[in-house]
Amino acid sequence: MPATPISAATDDQIRTIRVHKETFISAPIDIAYECVLDELGPENQLPGKPMPMILETFPGGRWYRDLGNNAGHFWGHIQVIKPPALIEIVGPLFMSYAGSNHLQYKLRAEGEGTWLTFLHTGFGFIAEDHLQGVNEGWQGSLNRIVDLVKKRMNS
Repeated sequence: MPATPISAATDDQIRTIRVHKETFISAPIDIAYECVLDELGPENQLPGKPMPMILETFPGGRWYRDLGNNAGHFWGHIQVIKPPALIEIVGPLFMSYAGSNHLQYKLRAEGEGTWLTFLHTGFGFIAEDHLQGVNEGWQGSLNRIVDLVKKRMNS
């Protein structure tokens, strides 16, 4: 049987992602950390559309979307968790193709508030629309964390 030739389309290339964001949260570190976990879990959403996730908060814990009936989407595993200062996740995230990603949420108390530093690094055959939308998507997530903190502080 003849060998099947390997072909490569011109748009098949390894690309990288690096998103680095910092925001100051007007709340103690414990509350900020809880709101990060909420945003990664049941409060997660796409722009204007709820997309609740499950986050198992222990080393090796899964981060995934449960659609019921044994269906869903796996996004990653917790690589490091050190409450309330650090959570790191590795996995495919939103990519249903060859790719690898690392997320880091680092929290540092300062005065009455908390600095949240977010870093997403990744590489793979990243689709152009993902490459273009990732910065805006993560900014929306960080904005929702701030909103969750405000709601919690005002209740």
